[in-house]
Order: sequence, then structure tokens, then C-alpha cells
Amino acid sequence: MNFDLEPSGDALISSKPAPRKGRGAVSSETGRFEREVRIAVDDDWPGDLEPPAPLRTTIGEDTSRTVIARNNSPDIPFDRSINPYRGCEHGCIYCFARPTHAYLGLSPGLDFETRLFAKPEAPALLEKELRKPGYDVAPIAFGTNTDPYQPIEKQRRITRALLEVLDRTNHPLTIVTKSSLVLRDLDILASMARRNLCSVALSITTLDRELARVMEPRATTPARRLEAVRLLTAAGVPVQVLVAPIIPAINDHEIEPILEAAAEAGAVGAGYVLLRLPHEIKGLFAEWLEEHFPDRARRVFSLVRQTRGGALYRATWGERQRGTGPYADLIAQRVKKTKSRLGLDQKVRGDGLDCGSFVPPTAAGDQLSLL
Repeated sequence: MNFDLEPSGDALISSKPAPRKGRGAVSSETGRFEREVRIAVDDDWPGDLEPPAPLRTTIGEDTSRTVIARNNSPDIPFDRSINPYRGCEHGCIYCFARPTHAYLGLSPGLDFETRLFAKPEAPALLEKELRKPGYDVAPIAFGTNTDPYQPIEKQRRITRALLEVLDRTNHPLTIVTKSSLVLRDLDILASMARRNLCSVALSITTLDRELARVMEPRATTPARRLEAVRLLTAAGVPVQVLVAPIIPAINDHEIEPILEAAAEAGAVGAGYVLLRLPHEIKGLFAEWLEEHFPDRARRVFSLVRQTRGGALYRATWGERQRGTGPYADLIAQRVKKTKSRLGLDQKVRGDGLDCGSFVPPTAAGDQLSLL
């Protein structure tokens, strides 16, 4: 396959790798920091005609010495976040976090969704950071890079342990997830919601189960995500639904139905993100389109370029989430009008959460208060 990614004529060269069952990426796109590029080649041996074996998920340990990541980006509504895992088994082809695997010398393609890293020391590191003198309280965001409730959380329970720390210290938090596994921690989240300490956002990209299987192969089905919205709402947890990402000519026709389903399920706010294609995602997304939507591939890229000033991506603050141009403006108007009609105008991420009740965690040997 030769697929021109940029108007300049630069092309991604691929030997049309076969997709792996249950995985999003078609290939192991070489990371941008590698000196050598790996290209799959069909050498015409009979065995090459057999479908590739399923890839198993492997889990390593991340030995980072800190757990709270800081940012000062003006277009992001939080200044700190926690990611209990590196990589994400959900396999969403469009995930803007895929390029971070390149920093590990791994592929943002299949490696990102099959070679994961857990942070077992994260709860202890969090307590250590929260005990630092002068720590300033603001909501900690979960799910900003990879999903805190991806499948390995069922066994590892690192997200659960982190929530327990924040619950004990009255520290506010926000969560973004595609998984109904968030309901496992409803006891903590409901308690924190009663103290105005948490909010949850469910990402719902489509209502079509078959399209969801292609776009996000190991994520919870759309129906179960909507049920999670209902149950969280019933427990008093403020919920927002994110239509993210909106992919031109793939799921853009579902904006109104998704928001209507979200409102019916009890969500009080909504947001969206237009498709982003930074770094290696361009090539991975091109392969995915050619495999699953060959009839629409060039149309999709044409519309994407219309929202990015003729390129496939521009990282300009204030534009990277929404894009520019007539098509991007139309998407923004549709979302705005539908939210207004359905009463989904509340901002429920970190806005208004209680930052004044925080109590630093204690450690063995700490002097007890006399009051």
C-alpha cells in the first residue's frame, strides 16, 4: 500500500500487514526516535499466507519515582494528572497517547496496546507527594493519557488504591474512562461525590456496537457505558459524556444521537474532541482506514486537512482539540446547539470541586495534633 499522508507527496510505505484479532493497530509502526525503520515484507513463502497469531498482552513494571504529572497547557482544564499505567489495552487506533510509547523504544502501534507497564508503587508515591510541605490542592485528573480502568485494572487494582488515598485525604479528582469497570469503585466515588470531591466523564464515540468493535476493540460496549452513566448518576456522581474523538465521515453523523442518549441516561454535561493525528498516529490511522474503510479513506483525510490548515495535524494551543475552518465550525455549532437543547451545559470536570477540605496523609512516626 502506498498512501500519501501529506500534500507534499511524502508517503507511508507498507506491505499491507494483516490485522490482529482484537487489536486496533494493524502494524508496529516504528517510533520516531529509532534509527532503523521496520517494514513488513511479503517474501511469498506459503506460511506467510496464514493469518498472524493473536498477540498476548504482557505487563512490565514502571519504576518512576513520582506519580503526579504536571502541565501548564492553556487549553487543558487541569494542571496535574495521574496515569496508573503506560500503554492501553483498549486499542483505540486514534489514541493521542500512542506516541508516548516511542519514548520507551517501543512501537506506538501494536506495542502500545500489548506491551503495558503498571505502576504498583503509585499509591505510596502519591502519599509521599501529598505529604510535601506547601503542597497546593487542585483536582487530580485520571484518564488523561491512558485509561485508568483498562482491563488489567481488574487484577492490578492500582486505580482503586489511588482512589483510596485521595478519599482518605479529602482530595478532589476527576476521571475520564471508556470502561464500565468504574462502577466497581462506586462506593468510593459516591462517598466522595457527597463531599463534592469527584466527577466522572464517560467517553462514548459511537452507539454502533460493530463500529465500536473496530474503533476501540477491547473497550466496554457503548450500551454498558451508558448504563454506567445511569448508575453513577443514580449514586449522586456528576457525569459528563465526551464524544471523543469525532472522526470525519466515520462517526460525525452520531453527534446528536450520542448526546441524546447521554442526556436520557442522566449526564449533566458533555464535550467533544475532533480527531487528532500527532506523530506516528498519522501512519497508523492510514493503515486502519485502508483496512476497515477503504472506500472512505481519502474523504476522511480530505476533511481532516480542512480542519488543520491543509495539514493532517497542527498542535497549536486552542486549535488542537477543535480544529479550524468551516467543517470544524459546523461540528462546534452542532454540539453547542444539541447541548443547549438537552440541558447538557453544566461543566462537571474539575470546576467547583472542594479544594479546601484536604488533610495531608500521615506517616509512621508523625507527631499527633494536640487539637
